[in-house]
Amino acid sequence: MDLESRDLISMNDLSREEIDEILDKVPEVRNHPHKRLLCKDKVAALLFFEPSTRTRTSFEVAMRNLGGIVGGFYDANITSVVKEESLWDTVKMHDGYGFHIMVIRHPLKGAARLAAEAAQVPVINAGDGPNQHPTQTLLDLYSIRETQGKIDGITIAMVGDLANGRTVHSLTEALLKYESCNLIFISPRDLSMPRFLIDKCKKATAGTGVSFSEGSRIEDYISEVDILYMTRIQKERLKERTAAEKFRSIYRLEAAMLKDAKPHMKVMHPLPRVTEIAQDVDSTPYAYYFQQARNGLFVRETLLALILGAIK
Repeated sequence: MDLESRDLISMNDLSREEIDEILDKVPEVRNHPHKRLLCKDKVAALLFFEPSTRTRTSFEVAMRNLGGIVGGFYDANITSVVKEESLWDTVKMHDGYGFHIMVIRHPLKGAARLAAEAAQVPVINAGDGPNQHPTQTLLDLYSIRETQGKIDGITIAMVGDLANGRTVHSLTEALLKYESCNLIFISPRDLSMPRFLIDKCKKATAGTGVSFSEGSRIEDYISEVDILYMTRIQKERLKERTAAEKFRSIYRLEAAMLKDAKPHMKVMHPLPRVTEIAQDVDSTPYAYYFQQARNGLFVRETLLALILGAIK
């Protein structure tokens, strides 16, 4: 596998074999005896046009852990975007400042792909609107494999705003590369998984043996799943705020609902959570979302090291 100088915009940019190799490399980078020399003198531009906590912070810490330097911005309102500078021009400008890699988050679908076309250096998509979030998916897959010992054949329920949730879009695309996964999509009808992804699931049934179903109640599936992947209702992408509040009250996981869960089942969440996971779930053996977020640091260290050519 050679990821050096490659863009990572979508999970479709990676084969299953490449995904597995990335996940296999995580312990090597995490425990590398000379980790702080791997990307010494390399500089990453973090271009965050949209708010972020975990993704931005973990990329920043990851680059510093590798001995690199971080530049860029975390708030588009303090840049020339407010003067109507285009995304293309913003990226071209940063491309000329000696950065070795760019990490971009943007509210518009397709923005990361455009940035990759504009830049000479590799670009990592840190989330483009409701579209894709590939580094989140890689840490999700790492967490699934860490807790289940495998990815093939798992049963996973994705819950919440599946229409606007880029994390579940990317994760679905990735799981279709694996064998015999059972995907359960639980959402209100107005926030269901996009039809193009449902069509991809249908096509995958013959190839990888994936199965899928759609439902509307968490309680109907908790006893069946290996992974319960909760997501928040993304009110910033909904036109009616009243609808967001209604859905929040319906799609809420509480500890008492987990009484029939499998012993090895884990609750995951890309975070931030709002009201969809009660705090009493935190103290159960099923809660895994904070460890999942921590895994993001190790996975992003590995990606930066691979794309910057520090390891092979």
